[in-house]
Amino acid sequence: MTELDAIDSALLALLQNDGRRTNRELATLLNIAPSTCLERMRALRRRGLIVGYHAQVDLAAIGRPLQALIAVRVRPPNRAVIDGFRAFVEELPEVLSVFVVSGGDDFLIHVAVKDTDQLQALVLDKLTRRKELADVRTSLVYEHLRKTEIAPL
Repeated sequence: MTELDAIDSALLALLQNDGRRTNRELATLLNIAPSTCLERMRALRRRGLIVGYHAQVDLAAIGRPLQALIAVRVRPPNRAVIDGFRAFVEELPEVLSVFVVSGGDDFLIHVAVKDTDQLQALVLDKLTRRKELADVRTSLVYEHLRKTEIAPL
């Protein structure tokens, strides 16, 4: 784990809350020179603490208001089957996130779709057609809370 001083921690927090802030604005908020701020941002990227920037999309606004978590178990549970199924679900347009997990399930798949008909089609027409699929359970997401700031522990 990389040690962070107070300025780097504050810089990461500011960027996580709004990645579009200018270098000058960040420097002002941190009470440091813009050149210092820019060098710290570059160092955070070099050290692998900042791995990218993205825009958060309103799923309902793009016609995908229904979210679900799909728990999947595959058989046999070997590397080739896990890797093949993971590659398959990563390519599905409905998929937001894929978690390869331990325990009773092998995958948790976070999806966003238009409605329950589209969710049913995803499960029945795409997922259950896979020969390695042993079990599938779907849970609707009533509310999705997401942290915008993640600090080291």
